[in-house]
Amino acid sequence: MIKIEKDNPVYTVIIDNPEFRNAIDRPSAQALADAFREFERDDEALIAVLWGANGNFCSGANLKAISEGVPNRIEKRGDGPMGPTRMLLSKPIIAAVSGYAVAGGLELAIWCDLRLVEKDAIFGVFCRRYGVPLIDGGTVRLSRLIGLSRALDMILTGRPISAQEAYEWGLANRVVENGQSRYEAEKLAKELARFPQICMRNDRLSAYEQFGLDIPEAMKNEFEYGLKTLEKGEFLEGSKEFMKGKGKHGKF
Repeated sequence: MIKIEKDNPVYTVIIDNPEFRNAIDRPSAQALADAFREFERDDEALIAVLWGANGNFCSGANLKAISEGVPNRIEKRGDGPMGPTRMLLSKPIIAAVSGYAVAGGLELAIWCDLRLVEKDAIFGVFCRRYGVPLIDGGTVRLSRLIGLSRALDMILTGRPISAQEAYEWGLANRVVENGQSRYEAEKLAKELARFPQICMRNDRLSAYEQFGLDIPEAMKNEFEYGLKTLEKGEFLEGSKEFMKGKGKHGKF
């Protein structure tokens, strides 16, 4: 159900439950959380990709399993019902989205740092129809990503959101050809892995942590992360590369 494929520095986590459009039950939520804990511990894995096999990203929690008396984990502490959604890892994760990314699947997608989305992908709070709440960060992350007005459009109506509309709203970072989301996400992951990692990770964490701080505190927190980066000396090596002519004029 949950598979891991490593091509260091890229660590790809695969949801593979074709019978239920990659819906997540309790055991698979546990496996998904454990997969990302392993990613966090693996020093050779720098960037993760989360991808759904068989043409769909994830259709949310497995309602069939819930109706049969095997609910997802519902506790205030520890992992979320969908698995890793309460984690803030130190390394980036890219969602490779095809088909449906709805309900809890939407929440998994917006837990990731970036979303590469195929042209025929669909986002939506489809759980609106069944009285299943957003409980894996959906009301929080969606509002922060696309603004309260658009988030409420999705949360209240439950309507499907196309890849193009998702891109226009900032929910999708890039739209790619159908069948290419995993390839493009892993390609992007390799590009990110070439950057100085300490600097990138600290800048990323500062961006997340500023939400809970007022501007002066956020600026202080950013500065503290900056000091940690400077203390590691990555910029000295970067300066040498610059003087050799590498990366000038905006080249990557």
